[in-house]
Amino acid sequence: MIKLMILFLPLFLYGESLKSLLNDAQNNNELIVSKSIISDSKRSELKSSQNDYYPTVDVGAFYQRYDKASSMMPGTTYSAFAKISFDVYSGGKKSYTEKQKMDEYRASQFDEEATKKSIKLAIVQDFYNLKNLEASLSALKESLNAVKAQLERVTQFYDAQLATSDDVDRLQSAYDKNIYRIDSTKFEIFSLQKKLELKVGRKIDSFSNSTFKKMGDSNSDELDLIKSLRATKSSVLNASQTIESYYYPQVKIEDTYSFYAYADEPTMFPIEQVDNQNKIMATVNMRLVDFGAIGEAKEALRLQADALAQQIVYQTKEQKMNQELSRKRVETAQLNIRSSRSALKASKSALKTITQKYAAGIVDNVVYLDALSSNTEAKSAYESSLNNLEISYALYYFYRGKNIEEFLNE
Repeated sequence: MIKLMILFLPLFLYGESLKSLLNDAQNNNELIVSKSIISDSKRSELKSSQNDYYPTVDVGAFYQRYDKASSMMPGTTYSAFAKISFDVYSGGKKSYTEKQKMDEYRASQFDEEATKKSIKLAIVQDFYNLKNLEASLSALKESLNAVKAQLERVTQFYDAQLATSDDVDRLQSAYDKNIYRIDSTKFEIFSLQKKLELKVGRKIDSFSNSTFKKMGDSNSDELDLIKSLRATKSSVLNASQTIESYYYPQVKIEDTYSFYAYADEPTMFPIEQVDNQNKIMATVNMRLVDFGAIGEAKEALRLQADALAQQIVYQTKEQKMNQELSRKRVETAQLNIRSSRSALKASKSALKTITQKYAAGIVDNVVYLDALSSNTEAKSAYESSLNNLEISYALYYFYRGKNIEEFLNE
């Protein structure tokens, strides 16, 4: 039993990694699952269009009865038939329909990948923002303990008439303010954690430390969103070709074999009835005039394709812009770490000196509380700078069309 507890102890000590959250979101997030289902439906439509090349077989039957039977025709007729139909030529309709469905399927796959990557990026941002809040909470708790110790010390001095009530009230105010800030930060953590759990698709108890690989990737892939737009544009153009196929001849062959049976046959003038019949029919159909209906429908699709082309141009420019911004963001985040590290070092040194002076009565509680507040903010700022660098790298890889989980150090 003890060995079993030791085996699972790391799970409780270190919490859940960012990579495990991203993997679980891929299977549990309802928006991703929805996109997967849509992609499956498009695959079925594609298979349906591919099967449309094969002949069709229909079977049927009918029953016919006349209330007033003819003297030459039977009053009741039974029939069963089987019909085979085959489109010899459809003007290219089936070919373009298959291409259209293929493009729609590809677009749905790219759309699914784009949704996955966007949700994973949002999870990364929530994850490190939670880390920021946890760091802020830790700093606030340290500050609260320091204020509490000074409040107890000054209260004792006040009871001994060695300090004024103003000294006690100021420390009490700072203590109460820290209590409120801690409670407010806990609510922010709770709220953000619930949003993260919604994206991941399950409950999360604790988080481990996760970092991204700090290396540049010069290669850039087109975003899946843009790939989806390109496939959608192609599908629209193929749909316009499908419409134009109606101007071409449509050639179809049908072979129908029927069986017949009769009741109430005439006795006065009996006529031999057909027991079975095989009918072969070839039809050629071609539209000559539709007063521009097909032409306008094709033009509407062409305009849709032009609109998609403009979206592709804009999204391509936006991706390039975001790539440049994400690179600058990484550089800025690195500078911020150095700056906040220096500020933390300075605030720690200042707080140590001022605490000693405050205990000796050289400085008042206003100076002490200011130094304590500065140190708390410096600690939180430094931890935030580290987490913001991770977010910056996540954005850097995202806007280069990469799977961000592949760049985690796990």
